[in-house]
Amino acid sequence: MITTSRGEPDEVDINSGTQDGYTTGTPIGMVIQNKDARSGKYEPFVTAPRPSHGDFTYSAKFGTRNWGGGGRSSARETVNWVAAGAIAKRVLAESEYDIRVKAHVNQVGDIRAPAVSFEEMLEHTEENEVRCAHPETAERMREAIDEYQREGDSIGGSVAFECRGVPRGLGAPRFDSFPARLGQAIFSIPATNGFQFGKGRGTREMRGSERNEDWTFADGRSETVTEEGDPVPVGNDHGGLQGGITTGQPVYGEATWHAPTSIPKTQETVDWETDEQKEITVVGRHDPVLMPRAVPVVEAMLRVTILDFMLLGGRINPDRVDGNPGSYDTDYHPQSPVDNPDDADTRADTVDGRDGSR
Repeated sequence: MITTSRGEPDEVDINSGTQDGYTTGTPIGMVIQNKDARSGKYEPFVTAPRPSHGDFTYSAKFGTRNWGGGGRSSARETVNWVAAGAIAKRVLAESEYDIRVKAHVNQVGDIRAPAVSFEEMLEHTEENEVRCAHPETAERMREAIDEYQREGDSIGGSVAFECRGVPRGLGAPRFDSFPARLGQAIFSIPATNGFQFGKGRGTREMRGSERNEDWTFADGRSETVTEEGDPVPVGNDHGGLQGGITTGQPVYGEATWHAPTSIPKTQETVDWETDEQKEITVVGRHDPVLMPRAVPVVEAMLRVTILDFMLLGGRINPDRVDGNPGSYDTDYHPQSPVDNPDDADTRADTVDGRDGSR
C-alpha cells in the first residue's frame, strides 16, 4: 500500500529463446501485460501538462505523446529491465564468478538508516514493505510514509547498493568507465536525481591526504576478489573503483530519488490549446514514495551493467558459460520428441552402412 495500489499480476510469457528449460542462443522474448491500466484518468492533462512531469517536454519534442499513462516516461517500463536483470543474475550465477548484488532503502525524507552490512542487507531488506535493511528505521520510515499519504503528498529518499565478487579490471577510461556506464543505467530509472559511489558527495569535504588510500598486499580477505599477495588499496573509500576501473573490492554507492510528482493536491498549470490558466488535481492511484519499488530495479541495472562488462572484457564467453567455446561437450542434448518409435512418420530410416546401404 505504500508503493502502488495497482493490481498488476506481472505474469511473464516467454515467447522465444528457451526450450526444455535451457536457453537456445536466440533472443529471449518476454511479454508482461498491463492488466490494470486506466487511461481515462489522464484525459484532463492532454493539453494541460501536470506539474514536473514530462507531459510538455515530450509533446514539445515529438509533436505527440502517449498521454494515457506516461508512455516512455512511465516507471512501468522498468518491469522489462527487471526481467533482463533476472537473466543477467542467472548467467552470472552459472559462471565461475561469485557475484552477489543487493540494495536497500537507506533514507526516506529526513529519516536515514545507520550503515548496515552486506549480510544485513541480504537478511532484512525483503522483510518489510519499505525494503529497509534496518528494521527499527524501517518502522519509522513506514510511519512517515503513511503520514505523507494521508496528507495527499509524497516524499523522496535514497537507495544504497553493494556488489560483492566483482573482479578487478572491468571498465575503460572516460566514457566507458564502470561508473560512467553504471551512472547512465541508474539515471535511466525514472525520477532518479543523483548517483554516487564510495564516499560520494562526502569527498567534497575531504582533503587529498584523507581520501587517498595507501597500497598494501592482499591478505586473502573474502570480500576482496584478489589473489593473496596482490597490491590492494588500504580501505575502500573509492567504492571499488579507481580510474573508472574496478579494483576487485566491493562496489558500493547510493542513488537518490525525488518525491513522486503525481500527487492529489491542487496545483496550477496552463492549457496550451485554450490559453487558460487552470487548477488541476491529479486523481487516481498515487505512490507516496518510489524507493521501495526502485530497489529491484537498481539490483537489475547493477547485474546487467556488470554482465555487460564481463562479456566485453571476455571474462564470460558470450556463447557459453562452461569454459568450452567451440566444443559440444555439455551434459544437455536435445531429446527426441518421438512418442511412438514404431510410428514411421515420426522417425527417420536407419542407415546401416556408411555408403548408404540399408
